[in-house]
Amino acid sequence: MSNNVLEVKNLKTYFYTDKGVVKAVDGVDFTIEYGKTLGIVGESGCGKSITSMSVLRLIPTPPGKIEDGEVIFEGRDLLKVSEKEIRSIRGNDISMIFQEPMTSLNPVFTVGDQIMEAIILHQKLSEEEARKKAIEMINLVNIPRADKIVDEYPHQLSGGMRQRVMIAMALACMPKLLIADEPTTALDVTIQAQVLEIMNDLKEKLNTAIMLITHDLGVIAEMADHVIVMYCGKVVEEAPVQELFDNPKHPYTQGLLNSKPSIVENKNRLESIRGTVPNPRLLPKGCYFNPRCKYAVDKCRQEQPTLEEITTGHKVSCFVACKEVE
Repeated sequence: MSNNVLEVKNLKTYFYTDKGVVKAVDGVDFTIEYGKTLGIVGESGCGKSITSMSVLRLIPTPPGKIEDGEVIFEGRDLLKVSEKEIRSIRGNDISMIFQEPMTSLNPVFTVGDQIMEAIILHQKLSEEEARKKAIEMINLVNIPRADKIVDEYPHQLSGGMRQRVMIAMALACMPKLLIADEPTTALDVTIQAQVLEIMNDLKEKLNTAIMLITHDLGVIAEMADHVIVMYCGKVVEEAPVQELFDNPKHPYTQGLLNSKPSIVENKNRLESIRGTVPNPRLLPKGCYFNPRCKYAVDKCRQEQPTLEEITTGHKVSCFVACKEVE
């Protein structure tokens, strides 16, 4: 039996617009083991959230379409199961903490009703039992007065409390895989630490796998076992977390790590990666990162590098890092 709860192979998700095709996710591969955390990092617009939504088949169609690939969850390809089957998996075996709690909660239902919905649907509990479970979940994410909060509406809560309600909803059915898209965005550092601790406890007690999407490299260092770095819909580097921080190979990964503040190094000014992520409809020829890369050579501007394993478990998509430049 495989130790992988999720295997994503050659995933391609495109959006067809009036102005052209946007290849938001273009041939992504990764695996997540039971009880492990995969961190996904990269700038906004690199395809991280679309990758996570593709796993649960939440891509709006049209204009989006999953063009190719496999998403194998416990031996089943989620891209081939029926709509009824995928609905039974969402919120139950696989849960997702969405990026925007301000818009992900329904304003006309109490937070208790929204947590109870998944519990009643998937765990077949009575309304009274589901309400007790909802209060337990609100307590679990360290929201005070849980017995009162359960009857309040999203607009009555602060942004941080709404984010924790989203986390309570995602954890309510004790999923086998938790997809967390920027789970600590709206939280202060104290609550952020508590939320990360809750996720780690879930991982240890229930052997839950976590797919963690974040811009915060500190969170990645604390939470992740393995990391993939995405750029323009592709994986440009993949490695165990310690290896990635100690020995980053791709110039983009190096740029991300160099741009984080440090209390150890005496930096008067933070480094930055020059330029911006290109328009996904107007991607440059060759390596997509070449216009921003200080190491780019002619081969980088003409050919697209592939993801190559340079040491055990460490893969990089870069001619210079792989020493393929003549």
